[in-house]
Amino acid sequence: MSANTLTGLIPTIYDALKVVANEAVGLIGAVSRDSQASRAAKNQTVRSPVVPALSAEDSTPANVSPETTGQTVAYTDMTISKVRSVPFNVTGEEGLSLGPNYEVWKRDNVAQAIRTLRNEMETDLAALYAKASRAYGTAGTAPFGTAGDMTDLANTLRILADNGAPDTDLRCVLSMPAWASLIGKQASLFKVNEAGTDDLLRRGAIGELFGCMVGKSWKLGTHTKGAGVGYDINNGSGEAIGQTTITLDGGTVNTTGIKAGDVVTFAGASTAHRYVVTTGLTAVSGDIVIGAPGLRIAEADAAEMTIGDSYTPSLGFHRSALHMAVRLPALPEGGDAASDRMTITDPITGMVMEFAVYRQYRQVRWEVSAAWGVAAPNPEFLAIMLG
Repeated sequence: MSANTLTGLIPTIYDALKVVANEAVGLIGAVSRDSQASRAAKNQTVRSPVVPALSAEDSTPANVSPETTGQTVAYTDMTISKVRSVPFNVTGEEGLSLGPNYEVWKRDNVAQAIRTLRNEMETDLAALYAKASRAYGTAGTAPFGTAGDMTDLANTLRILADNGAPDTDLRCVLSMPAWASLIGKQASLFKVNEAGTDDLLRRGAIGELFGCMVGKSWKLGTHTKGAGVGYDINNGSGEAIGQTTITLDGGTVNTTGIKAGDVVTFAGASTAHRYVVTTGLTAVSGDIVIGAPGLRIAEADAAEMTIGDSYTPSLGFHRSALHMAVRLPALPEGGDAASDRMTITDPITGMVMEFAVYRQYRQVRWEVSAAWGVAAPNPEFLAIMLG
């Protein structure tokens, strides 16, 4: 008897891809992606170079070229932190009981497996909001609440511009409340004579606003603020422009202290700047870290810090700010007990996944799996729109 293969399952897999539920996973399509069919082990590192800023010099004629100042190239590491499988199985008796519905059952299980992995990837990307540089908007209030007013988006994009983000390849992924507010309040977007297209009115596609491609993600949920109060800067010389590590004291922790993702302001000159905490503090004194490029205005010693209210983030960013690497899970030398396996690319997200079949004693196990990691290698190109 010839060996069993997954060839006969291919139509089922592609059929499943056509019917799988597709929650709003706008982050996967908006970030910089490295999706390959090669294999990777859990905790394997993917390293990306980070080139420092360069200085200009006077051009002086000479008979030899001038010496070039060396540079130290830093790097950002991304770890393949997730190796996940979604299995389902059927026994001989169960297969018989399904009768003509067997292929439908198999198709729908493949669909749900793909959906599960896709949503887990989106969840990991959404958690990177806590790596952002700064924030704009009103916490607890959905943006775009006033008809014709796009101030929230404009000022979120201004943060990126101030931080030096390129004007091309900009993205804005909205939380579901922000997306609903945008399409509900900004009538001009779906008036064909004003928008110049019927994409939003007929197909629900917002497209590009102010040079920024707009999407939505159901995984951008509520950030609950840290309960700490009373913290102030504890540095005799104050904190300089560009400082990202801020030394604090005098705080009352109230269990949660200062949390990663909290949006904070200081009582000095920079109350207009809302900084995102990337590393928090659960003690009465110590250091927090705010997102690059750090303080926009120098802060004096003893300037009081205030934690903003809880919020639902939407994200404005350059594509390079967020990165995702997807691989197939590692296999031992010579393979494992799978009778066969195949690789497929999810046409909705472009992510590679693996389908494997394990033929066991009077039952069959199918498995859909993937390995991935996420990182924010350019956090200065990431900003939060509060909602």
